[in-house]
Amino acid sequence: MGGQQSIRRLSVRVGIALGMAVSATLAGSASAQSVNNARRGIADSPTLVTVASAILPGLGQAMMHQRRSLAYFLLEGAGIGFYIRENRDGVRQRDKYRQISQTVARAPFSPTGPRGDWDYYERMEKYAASGVFDAVAGGQIDPEADPETYNGSVWLLARQTYWRDPNTPPPSTAEEYQAAIKFYTDRAVTPEFRWSWLGAPEAFQKYRSAIAGSNSSFKSAEKTVSLILANHFLSAVDAYVSVQARVRRSADGSVWLTGSFALP
Repeated sequence: MGGQQSIRRLSVRVGIALGMAVSATLAGSASAQSVNNARRGIADSPTLVTVASAILPGLGQAMMHQRRSLAYFLLEGAGIGFYIRENRDGVRQRDKYRQISQTVARAPFSPTGPRGDWDYYERMEKYAASGVFDAVAGGQIDPEADPETYNGSVWLLARQTYWRDPNTPPPSTAEEYQAAIKFYTDRAVTPEFRWSWLGAPEAFQKYRSAIAGSNSSFKSAEKTVSLILANHFLSAVDAYVSVQARVRRSADGSVWLTGSFALP
């Protein structure tokens, strides 16, 4: 009888000790899990990692310790570097063709004239001369007659648009004549923007090469911007999908441990 009581007391002590050990283990695991959850709390926020990746591609992936974050970083750096290079080259070529036009084609007429817009320099590439704005000084405007010049081509288009016969002018007071004149004055090159490449074929060729190079570089820069934005978008989507999958895996992988001890 005394032996049974001793065994029972020993069993109780072992049971209590085992219970304390299990409790300590569970408490330690819960504490470690709490620390781990605290560390992962930021990385498990879909909003935070998505916004982070949208701002800087790869940042959200880095927060989740994903190796592919490096690929997003490299693509972003390469894209920005290429954009800077192409944009810089476009500006350099633009300054070059503007300088050639000012010192060669425009020099005889208005060497210190105002800078034109993009369309203006495009016209200079297509026409060797602008032609005059008003062929006869004084009185009503007499448009450029040579259709090989830019102004002459504008006047031809005006006549074709408003006159029944572009080669037979109506009276100068007629509505169709005045409409053609207005069309011309709205589009023709005025004296301060007049140009001529006649007698300077080499400079004209350099101008064309510069303007083509500038346009090509600016277009490349624009395409690069689109690729950079695509990298931001893909990184943000990837981060959002990754963190959602990560959270679901954590929920599915949770382990619950239950137990009970009874004394006879």
